[in-house]
Amino acid sequence: MSKTFWTKEDFDVFQIDGLENRMAGLIEKVRPKFEELGNHYSHYFSTLLGQEYYAHVAKHARRSVNPPKDSWVAFAPYKRGYKALPHFQIGLWGSHAFIILAVIYEAPDKVNIAERLLKKKNLFNNLPSDFIISGDHMKPDASLLKKVKKEGLEQLLVRLKDVKKAEFLVGRHISKDEAVQFTEEEFLKFAEETFDHLIPIYKTMVQMK
Repeated sequence: MSKTFWTKEDFDVFQIDGLENRMAGLIEKVRPKFEELGNHYSHYFSTLLGQEYYAHVAKHARRSVNPPKDSWVAFAPYKRGYKALPHFQIGLWGSHAFIILAVIYEAPDKVNIAERLLKKKNLFNNLPSDFIISGDHMKPDASLLKKVKKEGLEQLLVRLKDVKKAEFLVGRHISKDEAVQFTEEEFLKFAEETFDHLIPIYKTMVQMK
């Protein structure tokens, strides 16, 4: 039987009590996988989009008390950081894995990004039925795009434009039970397929032809 990429132990890290102990678990079990994904997909984005993309593995360095509830690797065309730009992420909560494109509150071009997406809402029509959208990267919950339909999408994008702290995430969630079934090859293929669907939206966000 082929070895799976994610394991139950990876997700169980988020049940470990205490900042120091949970960080030790993350560093030992999960971070090497994010590093591996970082190497793989930084090449993928650089080749596909024609400029250098950098992987940023979450270090959670500013935490002094509360242990992280999720962790991730993010991709953006800037070596020193990613939060100010639209960026791609692969990550874990205790309940699920996620593969997303995100604009978070630190992005200074948020208003223009929202306006571009509002003009091209038809881009979202082509996404598979299991894609989700969310307005808060700090919460694990998200809504299925097919359930909230165009009205829910527009509501989130208008909020992104009008509310300073608003955010916008789109992509896929994979339940823990499903994620631990993927072999490495299967997970990489699934992630790449997800990113392929997100690239047209990303290009609209950053005005890339």
